[in-house]
Amino acid sequence: MALELGVLLSGRGSNLAAILDAIQEGTLDATVKVVASNKSTAAGLARATERGIPTVFIDPKLFAQEEHPREAYDVAVGNVLKEHRVECVALAGYMRIVTPALIRMFPSQMVNIHPSLLPAFPGLDAQRQVLEWGAKVSGCSVHFVTEGVDEGPIICQKAVVIAEGDTVETLSARILEHEHQLYPRALQLLAQKRLQIEGRIVRVLP
Repeated sequence: MALELGVLLSGRGSNLAAILDAIQEGTLDATVKVVASNKSTAAGLARATERGIPTVFIDPKLFAQEEHPREAYDVAVGNVLKEHRVECVALAGYMRIVTPALIRMFPSQMVNIHPSLLPAFPGLDAQRQVLEWGAKVSGCSVHFVTEGVDEGPIICQKAVVIAEGDTVETLSARILEHEHQLYPRALQLLAQKRLQIEGRIVRVLP
């Protein structure tokens, strides 16, 4: 049975496009039920609409007066995902820190892709961090989302060698190419129910 996905994004949606391409090519057994964003101008929403996928813009400003605005926002996001019968949530360039309120609605069923070899260089501007530290290798990681930022158990990774003269832009572009391959692969393992979490370790079952 196909994995029923919800995708959260804030920008251009290139990883969403990679996921949809993999579904179309038959290498990912999934269906994207809804794409939601905290940005009304996110190009990823237009990408989804072009493919006939329902989209939702959820405005964070509507929750500014709540006692706990971030948590209230995430509950609203979670409710939208539940309404569309999503079983797994993929963060694809989602530029908000997800609160426990949302994570607990999808335990061990929320994944993220990050442009570094975690646990190194978590958080924002990972490629800039990498270059400023003079690292020789970077890459990307797909991991389960937990309450710590980019701290969840790692599903899979791909290394990218840093070239002499690399800039944030050139390194980001090379890493992104690998993200587009790695994310659908990780989601397919989830669809096949081949991932087993043991503490911090994710084991891939045969």
